Amino acid sequence: MEKAYNLSQIAFENEYLVLSIDNQIVKVKLSEISEKLSKATEQERNDFKVSPSGYGIHWRLLDEDLSINGLLKKL
Repeated sequence: MEKAYNLSQIAFENEYLVLSIDNQIVKVKLSEISEKLSKATEQERNDFKVSPSGYGIHWRLLDEDLSINGLLKKL
């Protein structure tokens, strides 16, 4: 299966989610994409898993899922 996206980095900087998607750095304001993530603790934010297809990210402790397509539309 070919990956939809190649996520090589996921990090949080203050109120932003910072991703490296297909070798491009993308910053998205948390309050614009997820109330759960914007209010989450560091432990909750750092407990994530990228889908095998590269299509999305799941935060287990928050029961939150975000698609890469959706994040890119916020830019």
